Amino acid sequence: MSSTPLSAADLRALARSRSIERVVVLGANGTMGYGSAALFTTAVPHVTFLARTTEKAQEGLEAAIGQVRSPTVASRASVGSYDDDLEKAVGEADLVFEALTEDFAIKKDMFDRVEKARRDDSIVATVTSGLSINALCEGRSESFRKNFLGLHVFNPPNVIVGTELIAGNDTDPGVLDFVEAFSRLRLGREIIRTHDTPAFAGNRVGFKLLNEAAQLAEQISPVLVDRLVGPYTGRAMTPLATIDLVGWDIHRAIVDNVYENTDDEARETNKLPAYMAALMDKGVMGNKSGGGFFKKDGKTRLVLDPATGDYTPEADIELPNLGYIDDVARMYSQGRYREGMAIFLAADGDEAAIARKVIAGYISYAFHRVGECTDTIDGIDRIMGTGFNWAPPSVLVDVMGPKAAVDMIARSGLPVPAALEAAAGSAEPDAFFHHPTINIGKFFVAG
Repeated sequence: MSSTPLSAADLRALARSRSIERVVVLGANGTMGYGSAALFTTAVPHVTFLARTTEKAQEGLEAAIGQVRSPTVASRASVGSYDDDLEKAVGEADLVFEALTEDFAIKKDMFDRVEKARRDDSIVATVTSGLSINALCEGRSESFRKNFLGLHVFNPPNVIVGTELIAGNDTDPGVLDFVEAFSRLRLGREIIRTHDTPAFAGNRVGFKLLNEAAQLAEQISPVLVDRLVGPYTGRAMTPLATIDLVGWDIHRAIVDNVYENTDDEARETNKLPAYMAALMDKGVMGNKSGGGFFKKDGKTRLVLDPATGDYTPEADIELPNLGYIDDVARMYSQGRYREGMAIFLAADGDEAAIARKVIAGYISYAFHRVGECTDTIDGIDRIMGTGFNWAPPSVLVDVMGPKAAVDMIARSGLPVPAALEAAAGSAEPDAFFHHPTINIGKFFVAG
């Protein structure tokens, strides 16, 4: 579900149309829970942190204070447990924000409790990263379904403003508009409306690239993968380091969801590598377990060998000559983004071809999700830019030029999006990406 973009006047009027005075955050001891709860304390008078125990909720509050580095969070917060405090807190809440682990059964059980306790006019939002909004509210009361939606905040919320707003089939359009206005004006969010599809838009596009990098790591060293698909290709953090930060378990939940519930042109790219599943069975979860693709031994950075599960000092891994990356970065440092991208597109060698295929896949996959995940490419562009801090696919096309982008995609053996083919033949539009506040230079950094 989507609508015509709301004007500034519309947003102000909507934000005044109802009041959010009390928010309850469920799962407030988790990173997404306490980060979101801290965000809500900047906008509403009272936020209740709830967890399995009051002690866990208190840990969440302390983590929230530490994350935003402000003790004033506590002045608008209280803590409690599900068993002792949920019924009263939810009954008084204007907004209930669910941030439990990404497990359908766990969320369903919690919504059973919420539905019994909530007021008929309270809003219920889930921070799910890709479970179906319609399935989560299936069989519930009309009041619940009308006021239920997805509000997918990216972590950490105090830094990343990109947020997906997802309606169910029965979500009241007025509620959706209000939540967009509240989120934009009071919470400082960049709101992108997406369709209720597996992983929505950002994770659908982003984790496809991340998983492709994980698949490549089985063929070449993780160090080489992260060098080839590094910052010079338009991302703040390298792909495998991102998976380690997110957590292998979260990565698996997202790509498994997409693999099992979609059948698109890149389905096999979303299949979790077998070596990752085997290592996860042994406790490898990324940074949260002490290591994943990379880990530290004192000051020494170690690199995973996916074939054996062993680690090797990074300094002992010999990389091929990738001098073109330094040449690209030098152009970027001078603001010569088109020239830098031209060097990338023309670079010789198998490694440069691998990097181009990954980036070609990112652009092709994103443009082919228009109509499925979002109404226009703008939504995908904005969530990739403000949610992932990656160069939006349209920005890459604009900097390369549509004809060069089409040639790169075709040479990589990937489907060419019709919009790009048309632009390459007509020079229309003159640019795909338009945003009043995003300076595209932020995406083109040294390699």
